[in-house]
Amino acid sequence: MAGAVNPDTEARAMFFMITPNESSFQKVEDVPQYVQQATPFFVGLIVLELVVGFLKTGAPVVTLSDGLTSVSAGMISRIPLLFMRGCELTAYMFVWDRYRLLELPWDSAWTWWIAFLCVDFCYYWVHRLAHEVSFMWAAHQVHHSSEYYNLTTALRQSLTQQFTSWIFYLPMALIAPPAVFAVHIQLNFLYQFWIHTELIKNLGPLEWVLNTPTHHKVHHGRNSYCIDKNYGGILIIWDRLFGTFAAEKDKVVFGLVSPINTFEILHVQLHYYLYLGRRSTTFKTISDKCLTFINGPSWKPGKPRLGDHLDNPKLTGQEVPHDPSWSLPLQMYVIIHFLLALGTYQDAFDNKMTLSQFNMLGMTGYVLLTLTSIGFLIDQRPRAAVLEMLRCVLMVTMQRYGYMKPLLPTLAVTTQAFVSLSLLYWALRSFSQMFSIRKKTD
Repeated sequence: MAGAVNPDTEARAMFFMITPNESSFQKVEDVPQYVQQATPFFVGLIVLELVVGFLKTGAPVVTLSDGLTSVSAGMISRIPLLFMRGCELTAYMFVWDRYRLLELPWDSAWTWWIAFLCVDFCYYWVHRLAHEVSFMWAAHQVHHSSEYYNLTTALRQSLTQQFTSWIFYLPMALIAPPAVFAVHIQLNFLYQFWIHTELIKNLGPLEWVLNTPTHHKVHHGRNSYCIDKNYGGILIIWDRLFGTFAAEKDKVVFGLVSPINTFEILHVQLHYYLYLGRRSTTFKTISDKCLTFINGPSWKPGKPRLGDHLDNPKLTGQEVPHDPSWSLPLQMYVIIHFLLALGTYQDAFDNKMTLSQFNMLGMTGYVLLTLTSIGFLIDQRPRAAVLEMLRCVLMVTMQRYGYMKPLLPTLAVTTQAFVSLSLLYWALRSFSQMFSIRKKTD
């Protein structure tokens, strides 16, 4: 079973300020769950960014709708881990057990540093191909879909990207023990959290070697000079070596080239796969249909493999992120129900070794339904009331059989009453809508 991490060690791990001695393990089972245990630091730094950002600019650095969508995407991306070991580590261990050529010592500082460089080098190519191969971009575009750049954006991860990224790390499995890889794949991810902020400016000489907030800010831009640049994880030297580096010039406009203008989380996660399917049907030849998924997102017949950006919308620098207005009471309602779902989500991870598959499926189904319904409410979709009513029915059922805990033990009765009132409200809204529609059709 993975060990616990000292809070001081966890905080330093986020900035890669951790030594080989305190992060070298012989067995995969002994490797701490650095990412999972870093959750309090994620929350703390997000709150700190909100406070500092407001003091510096007088405006919030993130909107509630965008921030909730980013956190929801991060939650969904980790749900597969409730049912299986991560694809990257599973594939890595398979190759190591059967095909390794050399066994570097797990407790050597040289092995630790070699693994650090190898993981970061492999990540560069994972990341680069995720931008240059359309079916991989379909997964990675989730991370770029926010029109803001803040610490919550770091949490906006893809549900499906892990199913393609694992292959790039397999060469390492020929020489480096799985436990060493398990440490560095997490440290690489943790480092990239804090660079998603506009509050940290130029870091001087470190900008030549490290991936920093200013470099990664460019990577998230949809300006023509920003697209397909700065792929590095921890080190920026790979971009400088392979010609994919770009320094910040004009004001960076964040997000996808064609903004999706929705906060419905399943659409955010999966819409590009549907787009590729529709796009492939517009081409006549089998080869062009297949190349739609393999070439770059901007590719069209007659263009280079990566296409070009001539058809991209022209930017003025005055673009405003999609931010629909919604009432304060609805915002408070959404926050409370999001926290209830977050509690169930965390409970599932804390008890995944003891929960039955049926209970696990029920809890994850409730979390997915909640995050989807929240997106419907933010987007103010016509069917939001019906979906929310059905979700509240599920919540009442879960409470009845003890599968959902209150936010605090002292609020058990209050939480039950709140959920019941929520069900009543949305039931009345749903029936009112159906009656209005029927009246119009008569």
